[in-house]
Order: sequence, then C-alpha cells, then structure tokens
Amino acid sequence: MNMSRTRDSRERLVVIGGDAAGMSAASQARRLKGPDELEIVAFERGHFTSYSACGIPYWVGGDVTEPEQLIARTPEEHRARDIDLRMRTEVMEIDVDRQRVRARDLESGAESWTSYDKLVIATGARPIRPDMPGVDAPGVHGVQTLDDGQALIDTLAHARGREAVVVGAGYIGVEMAEALINRGYEVTVVNRGSEPMSTLDPDMGRLVHEAMEGLGITMVDDAAVTKVLTGEDGRVRAVATENAEYPADVVVLGIGVRPETTLARAAGLPLGSHGGLLTDLAMRVRGHENIWAGGDCVEVLDLVSGQERHIALGTHANKHGQVIGTGVGGGYATFPGVVGTAVSKVCDLEIARTGLREKDVRRVGLQFVSVTIESTSRAGYYPGASPMTVKMLAERRTGRLLGVQIVGREGAGKRVDIAAVALTAGMTVEQMTALDLGYAPPFSPVWDPVLVAARKAAAKVRAS
Repeated sequence: MNMSRTRDSRERLVVIGGDAAGMSAASQARRLKGPDELEIVAFERGHFTSYSACGIPYWVGGDVTEPEQLIARTPEEHRARDIDLRMRTEVMEIDVDRQRVRARDLESGAESWTSYDKLVIATGARPIRPDMPGVDAPGVHGVQTLDDGQALIDTLAHARGREAVVVGAGYIGVEMAEALINRGYEVTVVNRGSEPMSTLDPDMGRLVHEAMEGLGITMVDDAAVTKVLTGEDGRVRAVATENAEYPADVVVLGIGVRPETTLARAAGLPLGSHGGLLTDLAMRVRGHENIWAGGDCVEVLDLVSGQERHIALGTHANKHGQVIGTGVGGGYATFPGVVGTAVSKVCDLEIARTGLREKDVRRVGLQFVSVTIESTSRAGYYPGASPMTVKMLAERRTGRLLGVQIVGREGAGKRVDIAAVALTAGMTVEQMTALDLGYAPPFSPVWDPVLVAARKAAAKVRAS
C-alpha cells in the first residue's frame, strides 16, 4: 500500500465524490484560492463528473439524445483548473484522527492513503434496492448514475418484448414510466402506497393516478413486489406481488434513495434519524471543524417544520457546494434550510409541491386548515387555458402558510415557486392575497390560482 507524496506548505483539500456538491465545492474553493495556496484532490468512483442525474429519465425517454448533454463539466475541464481529479477511484475509509483517506483504484486494485487538511464528503445517495429473490437478475435496473442510464438503454435496445414494470411511484418511478411510454413500451407501475406520488396528499395523488391511466399506464396501488421471476436464460420475465404476476422484459426500480453514508458511519461522524450526515449552517459536519458535507448524503433543516429531513435534489447539492467551497476558501456562507419544493411531470401533466403535507403537519403537532380549488392556467376565454388543481394548507388561527400542492397541465408546475417564496418568508395566507403577481390573459386569470387558494384559506382561517 503506497502512501501519498511528501506534503508541501500548501493546504490540501480532499473531496470524496465528483458530482454536484463535491465538484461545486472544489470549483468554488479554487476560485477563492489558487493552486499555490490550496491543493485539491478529488475522488470519483464512476466514469463521469458534474452531471445531471435528474436528466437521466429524459435521456432514457429520448428527449435528450446523448449523455454528454447532461454533463456540466468533464474531468478534463476540472483538471484544467488545477483540481487533481482521480476517476474510477473509490474511497474505502476515512481516518478522522490521522486526517487521511484510503482510496482504491477500481481498475488496478491499488490502494493508497492521502492526507488532508480539509475534507469534503459528497458521497450522494444510493437507490433503495429491496432484498428480494431475483432483484439482481439481468434486466432489473436502478437509475442513479449515467452508467445506470446507459445500462438501461442497452437493455431496452435488446429486450425480447415491449413490457416494462416500474416498481415505485415517486418522482423517479413516475418519470421513468413516462420515459418507457415514450420508448413504446407497455408500462405497469406497482406502487406500495394508496396513490402515486407519496410526496402529495392522497387526494392530489389520485389526480396523478387518473392521468397516468389516461396515458395507458397500468397502475397497481397498495401492492408490494415480493420477488422478481426469471426465465430459463436467467433474465427477468415478471415481477410478483402477493396476489398477482406482471410480465416484464425490463424492470426499473423507482423506490427512492437513502443517504450514502457508509464511510461516514464507519468513521464515527454524526448522522441524523434519516441516516444523513448532520452539519451546521456552514455545512461543516457537527463537531468537526475541518470536515464539510453536502448533497444527497446530508440532512437539512426544514424551515416550515423546524425538523431535519433528507431531500435528494441537485438544486440543493449545488448550493451546498457553493457554501462549502466558500468556507474552505476562507469566506463565509450559510445554507439556511429548505421548504421542500419539487416539481415533476408525466407527459403533459405537471406535478408540484412545497412545504408540508397533511400528515407532516399532524406529525409536528400543528393545527391547520386545508382548501382545494379548481382554476385554469390562463384566462378562461383565452385559447389553451387548461385546468389546474391547487391545494393549500395554513396554520389555524395564525394563518401561516404551511404547504401547497399543484396538479395541472401546461403552466401549472412552476406556480409552486410563488408558494415556495411565501413559505421561505414566513408569510400568512392573508398576506399572500395581496401579492403583486404578473397578469395578462395568456399567462393567468385575473386572480392567479395560487391567490385564489390563498383567499379561500384566509377565509377559512378567519372562520376557525
């Protein structure tokens, strides 16, 4: 086992993970400190860096034609900025006491220790892969990295038939169902929950269910896959629940992700109730002045509930990286928290949410009112106006906005940003009714649907 080269007078930053948070941190640190002050060594076990995992379903579905379109910055571009980026190299151990990491070259198997003055952990998240018979059979795919996306595309190109099963109906499951429909497959979605999109309340999830069935997707709710069945060639041929079997030439696992904190746990670093690393507002790992963490491997503060939660989104990861890189480079920045905003689509149906669901509000012990309104994306008389459903939750008596969910067609999804700003600002629904939003018939009714919901919620708060 080789040791790293003799140290010079520069500080050394070691980054574990070469995607959004890790390389954003490395790049920001490099902007603030040149190579004569700070040496940066980054380890990435995969074949790609700085890519959009969120774009993989659209690559699989054909909206994006080449994986290179999803890459923001290549390894060569990072190296050109004096970042020693070591690809296909996996960190196997963090030695906190001696401030070093042990890494393995996945091609040669050679291992070496690299010391650090400052460490960034950006190990991301890992797909939930259920422990069941057949789950590792050829034709069963998780979708987390570009390598995963390429493997799935290869399977789709050579599959014997045109039947696909998606296990799970969260964001990944819904987006992959659309991608497979676009590929000409007959798609069945098997979902453990009562409705798709568990990040929505069930009444809003029902709208997604109906739209997916309208697209020809077979929805199987309240069902858990118990095993993957294989043919004589060992490849997947079906998935089984307790009550039925569903033929499959390909299976996509869209069950969700968990923080990848195996290294951190072994090193004794603090983890939260969701398994993610715990940090302060500057993204320093709690209790460790020279270790930072960001991206899908951390837990963050929910500004609405006041509790820690795990949200795996590239938007957060890039912000974390900027904050971390600023701190490493000697500046000061913070990441105050999130309100849980997310938007997705299945074909032309847009799905958005921010803040808390009803069960979240109950869990934190708040009393609330709930309203649901039907409106349109444009003035009703203007061509192309499409229906939209908005659900809004507000705290009883105070009227503080707690959450918004939106399901509709074109123009629906990004309206959730209005609510996200209101949540971040701690606004009441009464205050929201006076928001000066842009209006013209091609873009909105006179009363924007979000404000219609706010008016109704404010009235209900006054009556409570």
